[in-house]
Amino acid sequence: MKRTNFLIKLNKKGIIDIVKPSDEISQSYIMKSESNLISAKILLANERLEESVGLAYYSMYHSLTALLFKIGIKSENHNASIILLKELVGLSNNDILNAKKERVDKQYYVNFMITKEAVNDTIKQAERFNSHIVDFISKINNEDINTYRKKFIKLIKE
Repeated sequence: MKRTNFLIKLNKKGIIDIVKPSDEISQSYIMKSESNLISAKILLANERLEESVGLAYYSMYHSLTALLFKIGIKSENHNASIILLKELVGLSNNDILNAKKERVDKQYYVNFMITKEAVNDTIKQAERFNSHIVDFISKINNEDINTYRKKFIKLIKE
């Protein structure tokens, strides 16, 4: 119920909403995701660990955004997008939740431990997540899109 109220409030503010499904926008976010992942690897190789964690997370987030635009849902809120991954399409959001927590910890706080191995694990996690999302997107048909959109409307109704 708490999640549903959160989604309803965001919809009323126009932060999440139904839009026209777009393969073009979806593909643009997939390209952005791939670019972020490449950059995360470059940063890791150059010992820029904090920045690498952030881009690994954003790579995952952009894949998720691609999925939502494929369905025809605009979300300008990270938490809402992550909730929709689980509540709307029924996929686990554990990996992206963990990556988001790591990004926040590394980006906003100074008293943390970070290792190259941990960052490498985060990048591997992002690769698996992105691969899974891109595969999922490739299998979505018009009937699926209509089903997800109807489910979204039910989630955001009072």
